Amino acid sequence: MKDVYLLSGFLGSGKTSLLSHLIAQFKGEGIKPAVIMNELGKLNFDSRAVDDDIPLKEMLEGCICCTGSEKMEAQLQMLLEGEEFDVLIIESTGAAHPVEAMDAVFSPLFAKQLNMKGIITVADCKRWIDRDLMSPQTRMLFLEQIKHAHLIVANKIDLLSDSEVATVTMQIQALNSSAPIIQTSNSKLPLTLIKKLEATYHEKEINETALGKQLFLSSRLFTFQEAVDQEVFENWVRSLPDTVYRMKGYVPLKGHKYPFLFQYAYGMVQWLPEYLMMEPQIVIIGDQIDKLDMIGSGS
Repeated sequence: MKDVYLLSGFLGSGKTSLLSHLIAQFKGEGIKPAVIMNELGKLNFDSRAVDDDIPLKEMLEGCICCTGSEKMEAQLQMLLEGEEFDVLIIESTGAAHPVEAMDAVFSPLFAKQLNMKGIITVADCKRWIDRDLMSPQTRMLFLEQIKHAHLIVANKIDLLSDSEVATVTMQIQALNSSAPIIQTSNSKLPLTLIKKLEATYHEKEINETALGKQLFLSSRLFTFQEAVDQEVFENWVRSLPDTVYRMKGYVPLKGHKYPFLFQYAYGMVQWLPEYLMMEPQIVIIGDQIDKLDMIGSGS
């Protein structure tokens, strides 16, 4: 049987960083991983974190639980029949409830082929401190992702003081007393810790947070018509409401030949140079983003 790990966590928490670290460690031990990545939007920016030699399936425009188990089963079937691999890692979108996503793996079709090791939830410690500022719907999802984890990665502790780290860890442990908590920066988790997981699935009370129902997260694709000034762009980013949780894509900057890879999560911005002519567009994820005034658009 092939072990399966499900990576959960809110938007921008560090799931893709964790995925990259786990892939590198598996490969270092001669274990070949396969990956299923789920994106809320239409573009697969995060899949660039997966090496070309890793079998990869992608589910775009929605979360595993929203697009239906049939699509997930089809992806699993293609991997099992068409690819050679030893372990499967599923990265769910930040808008997915982890238990609903895990249920999609429990198909009778794969009962003798897949062994669900557990849900690993990446919890953004800085976001935890300000969780009361989130909308009730998104806060509920944030807490549910932690509540149903088998292992909790308390990430971004480098952004907190020692006393804040201690407080956050204690509060998260109170929410989910059965899952070990590992404190990390940049989601650097030792592989030995996840190998010890053995998921025990209980019928816990699940608060529904389905996309388009109680949860109003959505995605928006914006294409740049011309290069922008970096300072002007960052000022626009700082002006955005707290309901924007995640942005990622390729931003064409004045004075540079190729667009830069741009990432934004919880008020923090990251720029990385690119050396190819990538499509100049970004995906924005959040609440009520259809009402945003886009840079240079006037609407």
